[in-house]
Amino acid sequence: MDEITNLQADILRTLASPRRLEILHRLAAGPVEVGRLADDLGYSQPNVSQHLAVLRAAGLVDADRDGREVRYRLADPEVMVACGIMRGVLERRLRRLADLSTTTPAAMAGRPATPVTPA
Repeated sequence: MDEITNLQADILRTLASPRRLEILHRLAAGPVEVGRLADDLGYSQPNVSQHLAVLRAAGLVDADRDGREVRYRLADPEVMVACGIMRGVLERRLRRLADLSTTTPAAMAGRPATPVTPA
């Protein structure tokens, strides 16, 4: 297996957390410090800090220090393009599943549905 495939798997494991995805979506709006990020998302600051550390270790988030304040930002905004593509794939899948659930077995077999008459 090539190295890029291993790196991709590592990044996808990092993105497997709904909270980390929320953090990335918030950071897509612009840099923010951890306390504000925690307030915006309704999570504790230690919890957000832990998730930010994982995102930083994966190279998805960078931190810029300005005195005592540390502002977090996306390391590469293109990660949100990738997230958007995956979201589109999932939305289309859900629509297909919803369409299947409303399709009668007769229609799925390509023949007209026989109306059910009450007994």
